[in-house]
Amino acid sequence: MSLLRLSPLLLAFALAACDDAPRFTQAEPGEALSGGKATVQRSDRNAYSLPSANLTPERRLDFAVGNSFFRNPWVIAPSTTTARDGLGPLFNTNACQNCHVRDGRGHPPEPDDSNAVSMLVRLSIPDQPYYAQVIERLGVVPEPIYGTQLQDMAIPGVAPEGKVRVTYDNHSVAFADGHQVELRRPTLRISQLGYGPLHPDTRFSARVAPPMIGLGLLEAIPEADLLSNEDPDDHNRDGIRGRANRVWDDAQGKTMIGRFGWKAGQPNINQQNVHAFAGDMGLTTTLLPKDDCTAAQVDCLTAPNGDGQGGEKEVSDNILRLVTFYTRNLAVPARRNVDAPQVLAGKNLFYQAGCQGCHTPQFTTATNAAEPELANQVIRPYSDLLLHDMGPGLSDERTEFAANGQDWRTPPLWGIGLSETVSGHSQFLHDGRARNLLEAVLWHGGEAQAARDHVLTFNAEQRAALLAFLNSL
Repeated sequence: MSLLRLSPLLLAFALAACDDAPRFTQAEPGEALSGGKATVQRSDRNAYSLPSANLTPERRLDFAVGNSFFRNPWVIAPSTTTARDGLGPLFNTNACQNCHVRDGRGHPPEPDDSNAVSMLVRLSIPDQPYYAQVIERLGVVPEPIYGTQLQDMAIPGVAPEGKVRVTYDNHSVAFADGHQVELRRPTLRISQLGYGPLHPDTRFSARVAPPMIGLGLLEAIPEADLLSNEDPDDHNRDGIRGRANRVWDDAQGKTMIGRFGWKAGQPNINQQNVHAFAGDMGLTTTLLPKDDCTAAQVDCLTAPNGDGQGGEKEVSDNILRLVTFYTRNLAVPARRNVDAPQVLAGKNLFYQAGCQGCHTPQFTTATNAAEPELANQVIRPYSDLLLHDMGPGLSDERTEFAANGQDWRTPPLWGIGLSETVSGHSQFLHDGRARNLLEAVLWHGGEAQAARDHVLTFNAEQRAALLAFLNSL
């Protein structure tokens, strides 16, 4: 067990970093409406599952139908349930809601869980020049036998790819006042491999399901506004080098900026959904028309599918449209207690530490958003959607398009204070290692090291204020 303390030099640097921070004495106009006019006034366990507040009653019908396909389980083909058959042959779950419980955040498996459920494991091997075309389209080189994602469940007659377990080692971090926080570092363990050994250079990345709120609003942020925050060469000398991921758009057949996923590996919601249907549930679409089987998985390749008699894929274009409409319009809940003195004090501390350098508070969505209800909205996601080097402590050693192992997309903070209410737990970061928000802050490194070091100077009252602010989001 090791203790980390700030040196006087680092303390002086951290304090100096806050000289130009704004001072907030009251809430900003409209600040409680994180999703603009689409914001919903709800703070209970269903706070993440509501349609945009400005959807008309007619449009809410499409939302409800999309919700049914997102929530209800898919079944094995052939089946009399022809609209929902075709599950597998390899999969991680049989329904979107199993990972995104009440449209919320996933978590790592418990020691006695039979499968990982709301956490999946990405796979790849190191990039090689002769895989250039594959890398351009997938962002990675797939593991030769198991592909880009380990599926720990399968239909009868097909072997699951393996079992996922996580163990932890602990170490402590000390604040300047002596308060200690124990952090846990995960170790991923893959057993019961169904198709032989993994490539010796396989890279693994555990990913919990992120919350679903506000995705359509994030998609509607103008590209120019996101790119205006890029600073890969740190021209302003603030230590922050955000850059957009550049990823392959399957429908357009060209490279676009990435917005979705833990490393911003997907360019839009429709493609994010298509890849989730394929990888998580083994369901085909027009965009990805083949099951997620490799050449070594013969039983997977020969298993029956749920395609329609006319060649329509397991997830029809209409079902995909409805699910995409649903996921675009899951509303952001309103903030709470924005005028409370402790929340305002925490907001000042958030800015003094420099957290807003990556967690950009505010954008205005485009006029030509995919849905009219999402257009021209002043939103407060607290994210720039850019990649940032978060240091070796959070590295998964796995590239994804322009992202390297230490790079992660800034996750939006809106709604984060309702995570435990909605999801029943408070586990954060890409692999759920942080058991609360303070632990999540203390795992920050790399470009966020100065902000994290500044937080380590906070006394008990300041720590409580910072957490009050985060929990108000």
